[in-house]
Amino acid sequence: MAIPKRNMRCLQDIRTLSGGVDQTVLPHKAYMKIACLEMEKSRRGKERESASFRVKTIDARVEEIEDEKAALLQAQAEQNKRSPTDGPKSGIRLPRAAGGFKLKY
Repeated sequence: MAIPKRNMRCLQDIRTLSGGVDQTVLPHKAYMKIACLEMEKSRRGKERESASFRVKTIDARVEEIEDEKAALLQAQAEQNKRSPTDGPKSGIRLPRAAGGFKLKY
């Protein structure tokens, strides 16, 4: 004997209270969302400060490179101005960069 379909219940027939309350109205969820947004804002602020510091460091290094390049070009121009009879100058010293290239092992 088959079970009549009218006596069968399925998942859609179960009554629950979920979905009856608007989720944005719950105060604890709103406060939690506000707290999460404030934490994200704080993290983004730290990221901004770090990126700004890196940009300043890069700009300073670019200026050092330009200064060193100008010194090298000036020394080369002075060397080219000398006549071949003068001979090589042993007293020419080029300035070194303050933040030179260092390796650590």
